Amino acid sequence: MDGILIVNKPAGITSHDVVDVIRRKFKIKKVGHTGTLDPMATGVLVILIGRATKLSVTFVNDDKEYIATLFLGKSTDTQDSTGIIAEERSISGNGPDIDKVKKVMDKFRGEIKQVPPMVSAKKHKGRKLYQLARRGETVAREPRSIKIHEIRLLDFKLPEIVFRVKCTKGTYVRTLCEDIGKTIGYPAHMSALVRTASGRFTLKEAKGLEDISEKDIRRI
Repeated sequence: MDGILIVNKPAGITSHDVVDVIRRKFKIKKVGHTGTLDPMATGVLVILIGRATKLSVTFVNDDKEYIATLFLGKSTDTQDSTGIIAEERSISGNGPDIDKVKKVMDKFRGEIKQVPPMVSAKKHKGRKLYQLARRGETVAREPRSIKIHEIRLLDFKLPEIVFRVKCTKGTYVRTLCEDIGKTIGYPAHMSALVRTASGRFTLKEAKGLEDISEKDIRRI
């Protein structure tokens, strides 16, 4: 059995959990994915089965598209809603207007530098950053170049700001949310994330884990 599955990952499980479900469902060991989604995130997860796992290098560099919800007024130690509040500032009656938010977002379009979050799989001296973070350690991280192809405001109802972003691989959208908040002048974190596309694969064609069957495997 060889091919590609487009899964709509539910919230609350890891990308590796999805791989395990597919392994058990189709009784095949050789299964992988082309780009991790955080447990709290939902949306497109491209699964490679059998010989299709050799195509990983083809898909891993694909651009990604997301719809993110930024919560303005609170930052967390993980940069998302799963973390502990790190900083808080009231925005009642004193928040930014929609024009300011749009102008700030425009500043993030194009090639930018982004510092990977401590809670990530990036490595420092052979250790994954999230392992160090669990021990309460913080280390200096080198900024990395990423590219924001598109960023567009979708909804503005403070304290939440919803936007669509199309970006290169390796972009941390939760870091983007925090950085946008800082530029606006407030602490912020990502409260929701949906991956709507990974390369040419879109959310419209993705199937829920409970609905996937062998006929959904795209043969290679």
